Amino acid sequence: MRQCFESDAVRAVFDGMPAHDRETALCLRDLIFAVAAETPTVGPVEEALRWGQPAYLTPKTKSGSTLRIGLIQQGGCAIFAHCATDIISTYAAMFPGCDQIEGNRAVVFTSADAIEPARLRFLIYHGLTYHLKLS
Repeated sequence: MRQCFESDAVRAVFDGMPAHDRETALCLRDLIFAVAAETPTVGPVEEALRWGQPAYLTPKTKSGSTLRIGLIQQGGCAIFAHCATDIISTYAAMFPGCDQIEGNRAVVFTSADAIEPARLRFLIYHGLTYHLKLS
């Protein structure tokens, strides 16, 4: 079930995406909210804009590192994690050769069909609980 937008600014960013990429971005968004709902330690997820991209934060529990969704110049859509974390590198090491990885900052998808939810849930969970592991 698709989460309603609480921010007109965030909705406008999704609405401004090409249809093909918007569907991919919305699938990533749905997955972030689903993983958060299944993980009680995350608490409510706030959707906001950071660097002009939809961003997902855990302001109440401060359990996670910000995850963002955005378009990339080469075409496609990506889920971004803060480059100073090991969120992307841990994911890439666990699933070598399975996805298009962009350094230590993003996993890129050319379409919604390229998203493997069972695998990507690991990355999202790691991102939303990142600071709990540091305590």
